[in-house]
Amino acid sequence: MRDHKELPYIVIERESGGGLGAFVLGALVGAGLGLLFAPKSGAETQEDLKEHARRLREVAEDRMRDVEDRLGVARDGAKEHIESVKTAVDAGVQAAREARDELEKKLETTKAAYRAGVDAARQAVPDGMDAEDVLEVVD
Repeated sequence: MRDHKELPYIVIERESGGGLGAFVLGALVGAGLGLLFAPKSGAETQEDLKEHARRLREVAEDRMRDVEDRLGVARDGAKEHIESVKTAVDAGVQAAREARDELEKKLETTKAAYRAGVDAARQAVPDGMDAEDVLEVVD
């Protein structure tokens, strides 16, 4: 005779939608049983639920105020940062304009000195001589 351990066995698996319906059914049955076996009357349970909902609402309101305060502080900090960046950019633009104006003045001064030097050199060269003849005389 065969040993009981050696008998073949069959495993049946079902592929269902995950059991959401069973979960909801279990939740409803559990809630119903909880109300049936509750140590308090329905009116007392309702009053407790109302009190719990009121406290929950107060906590939620407090947290919302905290979040609003934090957002206000962050917004103010961001505004200050934006203003400081704007100030720095404006200062940079002004410095660039001043540097450009100064460079343009120096360029005009240099051009004027160059033109004056060229005019003086032309006047110093006698008629009939060109620049190469003058350079030979200077050497």
